[in-house]
Amino acid sequence: MSLYIKEKPEFLKQSIDSMLNQTVMPDEIVIVKDGPLTDKLNQVLEDYNRNYPELFNIVVSEKNIGLGLALNLGLYNCKNELVARMDTDDISIAERCEKQLNAFEENKELVIVGTMIDEFYNDPTEIKSSRIVPTAHHEIYEFAKRRSPFNHPTVMYKKSKVLECGGYSDLKRNQDVDLFGRMLFNGFKASNLNEVLLKFRSNDALSKRRRSWENTKSYIGTIHKFRKMGYSNFSDYVVVAIAQLAMFVCPITIQTWLYKQYLRS
Repeated sequence: MSLYIKEKPEFLKQSIDSMLNQTVMPDEIVIVKDGPLTDKLNQVLEDYNRNYPELFNIVVSEKNIGLGLALNLGLYNCKNELVARMDTDDISIAERCEKQLNAFEENKELVIVGTMIDEFYNDPTEIKSSRIVPTAHHEIYEFAKRRSPFNHPTVMYKKSKVLECGGYSDLKRNQDVDLFGRMLFNGFKASNLNEVLLKFRSNDALSKRRRSWENTKSYIGTIHKFRKMGYSNFSDYVVVAIAQLAMFVCPITIQTWLYKQYLRS
């Protein structure tokens, strides 16, 4: 997990508890403090660290370095080869880790295993939508030429292979799209389990970030990078550029409608 100052303590507790209540409980939880935190957030970490002194590994970055670099810092401090990503405001289903570990056991070639997600706003029992992604490797490989083929907070991956590809890039947006595209292009095998194993916290602020010029420019730039690598082709790049620019100029209400109609279930 990467934790920064704007996170809410109650959301952080829900997220951590969902990992503590796994049917196969992690033997290490690495949390990166990405810059200074509020007293309340620090207190949450202190409480968990006191109650589980052998479980938590709190890694400190004195200044805010951004999600990508914070996740790299966390990876370097993980003792295990298999690492589960988790966001500090989402909720993992109890069987998540067990089922992902089983997938790695059944197929030794896998490097990345993700899952589907249900999205909610305030109440985790009131699901607003779901993001369904491809399950088979060849489908994931093609999907990633234009769109993110994983739900980032759900992935479990092999630490050595992530670092072999250079880890997360120092980007403000779409760090996961960039990383997973590079990993797939380098021949690493991936899969998504065909079931929802994480509840994703969504809200209006997320829609605003998606509509920002920073996000639009970053996404187009990432696919342009794929094209230069020889992964995406020119038509992939054009489709993404047009779609991203169209979403950017759309009012948020129309953008939200388009997401629900075409990008969500």
